[in-house]
Amino acid sequence: MHTHRALWLGLLAVAGPAFGQTGASAVLPTVTVTAPVDLESRPTDAASEQRISGETLNTRPVTRPGEILEAVPGLIVTQHSGEGKANQYFLRGFNLDHGTDIGIWLDGMPINARSHAHGQGYSDLNFMIPELVDNLLVRKGPYWADEGDFSSAGAVHIAYADRLEKNLVSATGGSFGYWRGLAAGSTLFGSGSLLAAAEIERYNGPWDVPDGVRKYNGVLRYSEGTEDTGLAITGMAYANTWHATNHIAMRAVDAGLVNRFGTLDPSDAGDTQRYSLSARWSRKDERSADRVEAYLVHSTLNLFNNFTYFMNDPVNGDQFQQSDKRTLYGLNASHTTFHALAGLDVENVVGLQVRHDSIDLGLFNTVQRVPVGTIRTDHVEETSVSVYMQEKIKWTEWLRSTVGLRGDLFWATDASDQPGNAAASTAFMPNPKAGLVFGPFARTEFYVNAGMGFHSNDVRGLSQGAPLLVQSRGAEVGARTQIIRGLDSSVALFVLEFDSELVFGGDAGDTSPNRASRRLGVEWTNRYRPVSWATFDGAVAYTQARFKDADNPIGSFIPEAPAWVASAGITLGGELGWFGALRCAGAISARAR
Repeated sequence: MHTHRALWLGLLAVAGPAFGQTGASAVLPTVTVTAPVDLESRPTDAASEQRISGETLNTRPVTRPGEILEAVPGLIVTQHSGEGKANQYFLRGFNLDHGTDIGIWLDGMPINARSHAHGQGYSDLNFMIPELVDNLLVRKGPYWADEGDFSSAGAVHIAYADRLEKNLVSATGGSFGYWRGLAAGSTLFGSGSLLAAAEIERYNGPWDVPDGVRKYNGVLRYSEGTEDTGLAITGMAYANTWHATNHIAMRAVDAGLVNRFGTLDPSDAGDTQRYSLSARWSRKDERSADRVEAYLVHSTLNLFNNFTYFMNDPVNGDQFQQSDKRTLYGLNASHTTFHALAGLDVENVVGLQVRHDSIDLGLFNTVQRVPVGTIRTDHVEETSVSVYMQEKIKWTEWLRSTVGLRGDLFWATDASDQPGNAAASTAFMPNPKAGLVFGPFARTEFYVNAGMGFHSNDVRGLSQGAPLLVQSRGAEVGARTQIIRGLDSSVALFVLEFDSELVFGGDAGDTSPNRASRRLGVEWTNRYRPVSWATFDGAVAYTQARFKDADNPIGSFIPEAPAWVASAGITLGGELGWFGALRCAGAISARAR
C-alpha cells in the first residue's frame, strides 16, 4: 500500500472560525489515506521485466499449479509422466527440461534442485496453491545482481499472500475422475494474522491405467505488518502419489498391442513429499530497507520409468528407479540505502545468499517397482555462498542506470558407491551486470541491458569432466510503451550464449557437457484493457537456437529447441464478481537441416 499523510491540520486551522473556534489552538488527529498499489504499472529496468498481480493471475484458467507461470509472456509449461512430476518449461529458445535455466522461487525458497536424481534444476511446483499467490516478479536474461544459479534464461519469483480478503471453500469436479477440494482463509491472531489452507486432489485421466493422483497439501502462515515492514513464518507440507503416463512406441499402437492411451509397463509410477519451514523479516523507511529470508526444506522423490521396455533386458524389462532424498537450507539477506549524491537519486543494494544441499541419490534396476540391482548411489554435499552489489542512479528525468556485480563460490563433493565416480570441486565465478533506461518519452521507455550469469552442473558429472559452473553471457535492447490508453506493449531483442549445453543421461545417472551455444531472438508482448471488464493479452517470440561451432558435422541445430512460442487470451469480468477467460498457447521447434 502507498501511504500519504493528509494536510488537514493546516486547512482546519484556517477554517477554524467557521467551525466555532475562538483562537484557542486545536489539536486534530493525523489522517492517513491509503490507496492500492498497481504492481503491473511499477517502473521496470528491462523491457522483459514484469510484475503480475494476484488479481490478474486468479482470472486465468489453470488445470495444473505450474500453469500459473504461463502468465509469463513467452513461457510454455507442460506436463508428462504423471501429475506429480515437475513440469517441462520452454522459454527463449530453450527446452528447459524441468528447470535447468529458469530460476523459480517461492517466498524466498529456491525451487530448483541442484544435482537432482531426474535432472539438474528440477523444479516441482505441484505443491503450490494458485489461489494463495499474491504476485509474480518476472525477469529474463542475466541482468540482475540478485539473480544467480539457473536464472540465465529467466527467473520467476512467486509470493504468497500474507492474508486473504475473503475466506474460501471450493469443490471442483470434472471428467476422468477429477475432483479437488480447497479450504483457505485468514483471521486475526495475536498482534498479527494467521493464514491456513488445505487441499486434496484426485485425478485418473483418460489412460487405460489410471493416473491415480492422490495429492495432499497444506499451508500455515503467521504474519505481522506488511511485506515491506513486518515478518512472516510459514510451514508447508505436501505429499503426492501417481502412476506414470509415459510415452509408448508408435509401432505398438499400429500393431494393436495398445491404444494411444495405453501403456507397455503399467507399474511405472512416482511418489514425492515436501516439507518446509521459512521465515521473512523486513524493515523499510525513507532512507534504507532491510530484508532477511531463511528456509529449511526436506523433500523426497521416487520415479519408476521404463523408456526402452525390453531392449536391454528381454526377461525382466528395463524399468529403473530414480531416488532423491534431500535436505536444503539457506539464507537471503539484503540491505538497501536510498540517498542523494551530487543532487542525484541513488539506490545501493548489498546482499548475501547462502545455500546448502545434503542429497542422497540412487539409481536402481527394478521389476514392477521392486529393486533387483543397483546402478549407482551417491551422497552429494553442495554449498554456495553468493555476494552481490548493485547501484541505481537517476541521472536525469529521462535517464537512469543500473550497475551490479555478483560473485558465487561453490563447494561440492560426491561420495559415490563406485570409487571412480567420487569427486570434489570448488569453483568461483564473478558476474557483472549493467542496464540503462531512457524515458519516459510520451509514456514510452527504452532499455539496454547486458550481463553475465551461470548455471551449476550436476555434481555427479564432475568425474566425467563436466565443470561445476558454466558461464552465460546475455544482452537485450527493448522498449515498452503505454502511449495508447489501456495498452501496455513491449518488444525485446536479445542474445544469450552458454559455454556449454548440459545433457543429463537419466538412464545412466550422469551428465555430460555439450557444445557452446548461442540464441538470438525477439519477443513482443501486449496487454490491452479497453474497458474495466475486458482484458486482451498476447505474446509471440521467435528464437534462433544454434550451437556455435557451425562447421561441426553433426550440425548446428540444438535438439528440441523451440523456435516459435505464442500465446493469446481474453479475460472478461468486473466488480459484479463474475469472470470468464479463454486462452491458447503453443510452441514450434525448428527442423534441423
